[in-house]
Amino acid sequence: MQRTASALALAEQGEHPLEVETMRATVHLVLAEAPQMTADLATLRLQLRGHMNLLIPAVEALTRKLPAEDIPRACAVACIGEARMRLRLGGGDNDRVRLAVTVKLARSVDALADHYETLGCQS
Repeated sequence: MQRTASALALAEQGEHPLEVETMRATVHLVLAEAPQMTADLATLRLQLRGHMNLLIPAVEALTRKLPAEDIPRACAVACIGEARMRLRLGGGDNDRVRLAVTVKLARSVDALADHYETLGCQS
């Protein structure tokens, strides 16, 4: 737990880049293989939630460096709100719902990773 908290603090400060390639690999796995998956959905959902818990504060930290009227900042803030909403989704009570939740989490991770990279290049 201590290790995760310190990694999160470093990511918020921009001192330690996140493993975006690893996050995108998980997203690709979900989006490319989603229809065939059933057994691995719970594991992938947990991974995606973990990625989101790292990306959200990191993207927030990057948005704070930008002016309030900045359009990329506004887009990133909207994406963060959407991601937080998706984090509140339950696991689902059947395979179809579990798959839909996992795909939504994957899309949020992908969008947050885009903002992380884009805003990181601007600052």
